[in-house]
Amino acid sequence: MLTQLTVSNFAIAERVELQFGPGMTALTGETGAGKSIVLDALGLVMGGRADAGAVRHGAKRADITATFDVSRIPEASQWLGHHELDDESDCILRRVISKDGRSRAYINGQPCPLTHLRDLGGMLMDVHSQHQHQSLLHKDTHRKLLDEFAGVEELARKTRAHWKQWHNTRIRLTERQQNADENEAKLQLLRYQVEEFDRIALQPDEQLQLEQEQEQLSHAEDVMQRSQQAALLCTEDDTSAAGLLRQALTQLEQLPVEVPALADTLQMLNEAYIQVTEAGGNLRHFAEDYEADPQRLVEVEERLSAIYQLARKHRIAPEELPELHQRLADELASMDEGEGSVEQMETELEKQFELYNTCARELSEARAKAAADLDQRIASELKQLSMPAVQFITNLNSNETSEPSANGHEDIEFLVSANPGQPARPLAKVASGGELSRISLAIQVVVAQTSTTPTLVFDEVDVGIGGGTAEVVGRLLRTLGSDGQVLCVTHLPQVAAQCHQHLFVSKFTESDATYSKIEALDDGGRISEVARMLGGVDMTEQTLAHAREMFSKGQATHH
Repeated sequence: MLTQLTVSNFAIAERVELQFGPGMTALTGETGAGKSIVLDALGLVMGGRADAGAVRHGAKRADITATFDVSRIPEASQWLGHHELDDESDCILRRVISKDGRSRAYINGQPCPLTHLRDLGGMLMDVHSQHQHQSLLHKDTHRKLLDEFAGVEELARKTRAHWKQWHNTRIRLTERQQNADENEAKLQLLRYQVEEFDRIALQPDEQLQLEQEQEQLSHAEDVMQRSQQAALLCTEDDTSAAGLLRQALTQLEQLPVEVPALADTLQMLNEAYIQVTEAGGNLRHFAEDYEADPQRLVEVEERLSAIYQLARKHRIAPEELPELHQRLADELASMDEGEGSVEQMETELEKQFELYNTCARELSEARAKAAADLDQRIASELKQLSMPAVQFITNLNSNETSEPSANGHEDIEFLVSANPGQPARPLAKVASGGELSRISLAIQVVVAQTSTTPTLVFDEVDVGIGGGTAEVVGRLLRTLGSDGQVLCVTHLPQVAAQCHQHLFVSKFTESDATYSKIEALDDGGRISEVARMLGGVDMTEQTLAHAREMFSKGQATHH
């Protein structure tokens, strides 16, 4: 429920602060006084579109804050908790609009995207305006209102989701069937390519290992010859490195006296002699055991040639071949056995259609039941609105045997028979402006009675209505307010006299600037305003007496 609205520098309002309670609140005032300010401000804090024109002339920004009590709105409380924006039982929506047209949105003091205001605002408030008369001429509106009345919005959403899955699968299947020859050629090519890769069976890092092995094998003879020569130079005769080291050691060992200064040198020569002897032995054994393998070299070169040829064929580097092999194999599996196969897609299409059909039939049953109830309730309201002869019919035209529709098995259209004996025809072809206004009001009142939204706003829905019917309209709005909260902008004294709270909108000029003022009226002020609405500027005692009687009667009405 809306509890407070604060508006600063918005349109012609410099500062407005209003308190709201349960029941029915009427907003009245002269034409052009600014009655729309309250509703426009509420529209902005609910995520409506804003522009720089909303900012009062001379001000830097407009600031609008609305406070709601959400303690009895579980859906809103859960949404706030899910987005970590909850703050006990109050919910504060704020919108700041700069003079350059930019705006910022806040929920409970936290900056948030504009979509959050729209999502949350839809749970807190529902606006019915005279402009909805025109939307009633469209069948999409009829379906939406019936689904809301039946409480099947979620079932309708599931039906659309299943239809979309079925529709997308059918498109893919049709494309696959239309391109069957092309797909078959592609499938054959993929099979050939994958088989070619499978035959080579290239292992990770195999190419690098083969190239290293080829390098070794191609120089095998040279390695063996040079190893043998190195062995000879190390140990094989007196002129070898080992023989020369032996001669040097003999010379030092035959010194006539011990020379301590040569002790380290003698040790180094001994160690060198041992190292060279061992190296020579290792080289001799290596040369004796080492064999060139021409056959293996041929095998390695043939294997590398096949790898290089395959890489050239696919115009990639040899090291990229394993990745390409896997990619082609995955694509083949997808086309040959996966979700892309015609058979599997046909099976999937059948399953998806069954899911859609099940939801659509359940939706049809709920709509049919709700349509009868809706027609009965609207007929009752139309009778109160002095249209007893009008017959209202929610027509459900089955399309189950034709192309499946995202919205279910039926087209929904509101039909009206204005006079007994006349066939029911679409609203746009039957109702005049005044009739459409009253029919719209009846529909909105009935739908609002089943709404879970606690605050209902009616913006001049009583246009074109007068006399005793206007009094009925007031009773209908008061009845809705008795179980929640109703805000209505009205020009009818019969409606204003029945509200629980009355806000009067006026404007004045001061220092060449225009200001809008909104004030809550006491009983005396309400009677004066009803008198003004009855008689215009010049109020007579008779007009005031009529206003007192109308106000007393309206406040004594309980529904």
